Amino acid sequence: MSTPLISPDNTWMLWAIIVAGATISIILEQKYKWAATASGAIIALVLAMALSNIGIIPTDAPAYDVVWGYVVPLAIPLLLMKCDIRKIGKESGSLFILFMAGSFGTAIGVLVSYSLLKNHIPELAGISAMMTGTYIGGTVNFAALAGSFEVSGTMVSSATVADNLLMALYFFVLISIPSITFFRKHFKHPYVDKMEAGSTGENIASSYWKPKEIALKDIACAAATGFVIVAISRAFADLFATMIPKTNVVLTIINGLLGNQYLIITTISMICASAFPKIFGEIAGTQEIGTFLIYLFFFVIGVPASLIEIIQNSPLLLVFCAIIVTINMLVTFIFGKIFRFNLEDIILASNANIGGPTTAVAMAISKGWIELVGPIMLVGTMGYVIGTYFGTFIGTILGA
Repeated sequence: MSTPLISPDNTWMLWAIIVAGATISIILEQKYKWAATASGAIIALVLAMALSNIGIIPTDAPAYDVVWGYVVPLAIPLLLMKCDIRKIGKESGSLFILFMAGSFGTAIGVLVSYSLLKNHIPELAGISAMMTGTYIGGTVNFAALAGSFEVSGTMVSSATVADNLLMALYFFVLISIPSITFFRKHFKHPYVDKMEAGSTGENIASSYWKPKEIALKDIACAAATGFVIVAISRAFADLFATMIPKTNVVLTIINGLLGNQYLIITTISMICASAFPKIFGEIAGTQEIGTFLIYLFFFVIGVPASLIEIIQNSPLLLVFCAIIVTINMLVTFIFGKIFRFNLEDIILASNANIGGPTTAVAMAISKGWIELVGPIMLVGTMGYVIGTYFGTFIGTILGA
């Protein structure tokens, strides 16, 4: 692959592009109806894919790691400051049921895809285990299963690229579904209705993000709250991960839950928001700042989707992943339709399967479904715990 115009170590230039790309996406979303329909999140993602695939920016750089490691954790507490945990039990229950249905859909998709392509892709049994783990949990499960089944570095790299590209394309599909007449006709969509009811005739994004009064004190309190919660949460997560042994299945699950920084951040944030709503809930600007940080994340997840690497390494891996994702989607949507779940819940549950809780949270925020941010984070985090078990089972029965 040719050297990109901007090198990976040109951090200032890359940050300029990331921030400018997110800003342009927000402006377009709030100014034009077509952009609001597509959503600024998709615009940011597609813009990043275009820049990386034409060789302007690199597909991997330390600046992107900062977004994953610092920007996303900081956005979570800011966006949960108005989430009262006492009000979200019902939504969490329905999301968890949908998430588990989607997890079984992923496992079925892997078995179907493996049976169709096992004679055409090397090391496919081990790759099947990896993709099961990542399409129920996330990257941590992907890495754990790659090591467990000793998949070669070349195939791991190819699978990563195929996964990134497909994930970006699938997000585009999911985020577009609420605007498609077929789905609006056949599924309940109360959160979409609520957003549209609050519109004043202008596009929904512009109507939702109206200017609000915000003081210097609000910005300071928002920043301090975010940084303090993340710092404390990471300390607790590291402590639990170190203290809790993995000597049996139960302790391993507990370690995975309590040692996960995202789950701890979410829990502490919602405890603060629920116990002290008049303190944390009245800080102005938390949703705006947190949402802008999430738009940076949407830009970055589009960057690694390299079409050139897919073509060079293994286009069949993209087909393999596409079959899995398609079956996950079919199972989740059909299950949701039969049992009359909301369209928003179905979309976020499938998103949490394929992309993990952070991407599901980002989608909920970008669509204005703020009430579902806390529940989908909690439910999606469970995927990190069960993903490796699903993947190990699939890899074992396939003989990896």
